[in-house]
Amino acid sequence: MFLKPAIKQQYVNVNSALAFKNFSDSFYSCLHQGIVNGCKSIVFVCIGTDRSTGDSLGPLIGYKISNLRYRNVHIHGNLENPVHAKNLDEVMAYIKTAYEKPFIIAIDACLGRVEHVGYLTVGEGSIKPGSGVNKNLAPVGDMFVTGIVNFGGFMDFLILQNTRLSVVMKMADIVAMGIRYVLWKIDNDPAMPGMLCSLNTEEV
Repeated sequence: MFLKPAIKQQYVNVNSALAFKNFSDSFYSCLHQGIVNGCKSIVFVCIGTDRSTGDSLGPLIGYKISNLRYRNVHIHGNLENPVHAKNLDEVMAYIKTAYEKPFIIAIDACLGRVEHVGYLTVGEGSIKPGSGVNKNLAPVGDMFVTGIVNFGGFMDFLILQNTRLSVVMKMADIVAMGIRYVLWKIDNDPAMPGMLCSLNTEEV
């Protein structure tokens, strides 16, 4: 995929000792702005497929956060039920009718420059999934999280297929942990009472 021009975009090196803090700070900043602007639900759209190592970042993150328990936080896309080119339009149509004032967070893998491999990007605005492999899909998201899993420019499909799983897993771990932390932080923020409405286990 390619990024559309974003209002604000941050790069996070997953190999840095500060990767978790830097990602969490950037993610919180964008999500907090969405809440301030009046969203009523938070929807993660984790895009990709488990059939390609390089394109599995979204489904892996969806799997890792699938047991989040907040009434108005919703997750689409995981290893068992991925969101990909063939069903993305259907999923987006459902989201827009099923949830009140959704703030959509698009999560996807992408290819980039060699020096940016291993970086996450967090930003306001949408992404256009599939652009890097010649798929024409509608832009997705009010904010995005992408992982630059490999370099692009030539035979991108094969590059995705041959991306190292260790790179993707490191990104997925940081993003999933960061999401959990930020949602916990918001849920416990006195300035945003009842925004997330965490569920007790017996309520699930």
